[in-house]
Order: sequence, then C-alpha cells, then structure tokens
Amino acid sequence: MLDEQSYTYALYCYIGAAAMMVLYLGWWLSRHWTWPWVLVTMLWAAALLMVPAYPQPDSATLAPALVVAGFQFMLDGPEVALQTLKPVGLLCGVSLVLVVLLRLTIFRRRRPSVERGTRDAGPPADALESGVAG
Repeated sequence: MLDEQSYTYALYCYIGAAAMMVLYLGWWLSRHWTWPWVLVTMLWAAALLMVPAYPQPDSATLAPALVVAGFQFMLDGPEVALQTLKPVGLLCGVSLVLVVLLRLTIFRRRRPSVERGTRDAGPPADALESGVAG
C-alpha cells in the first residue's frame, strides 16, 4: 500500500500523463478532422481517463473510473461496474452539450460575403478581360 506522499505523487504523474495523452490526441486528430469533432473526442478522452472513483465503498483512495469499472466488471458483475461508469457517462454528455453550445455561440460560421460587407458582384475582372464569362 502507498503512503500519502507516494500516493499523491502517483496521482500527479497519472494526471500529467493523461493530460499529455489528451493533448497529443487533439494534435493528431486536428490534422485530419474538423475542430468540433476533435474537441468532442478530446473531452471524451479526458472524461474516460481522468474521472476518479473509489475502488471499494470503504476505500479512502481514488483510482481512474475506467480502470475501476473494468475490474468491477470482471470481479463483481456488470451492475456494479455501471455504478462506477455513471459519472463518466455524465461527463461525456456534458462535454457534448458544451461543444454544441460553443458551436452555436462563440464558434459559429459566418458567411464570407456578409462578413466583408460585399455581395456577389459576378465574375472576377480577370475573367471579363479574357473573354471568359461565368
């Protein structure tokens, strides 16, 4: 069993490694996906990796909920594991709502013509001079 100082050190190491993994996942996915999907995936990965749970009801230490749920599923059955996964599911739902709200408020798309204050004026001047229209 770990003493208090080594438990705290192990917890900080785990949180740091999980945060670095989530950031690397976001960087890697941002090269191929659009940002809303990257943000949802990063928040879900953070929820899966960083949500804590008590391994046993009388335990005073915390462990990652996904790991605890896996052991509880194998040892005690799916009903006990679902109790541990409820906070993970709740945070995944909250992250999805947060991304939708950000998409609708702060990061909404704007039409380029409305943003610049211009309207569609037809073909460019180069096309008119060369005799190519439309």
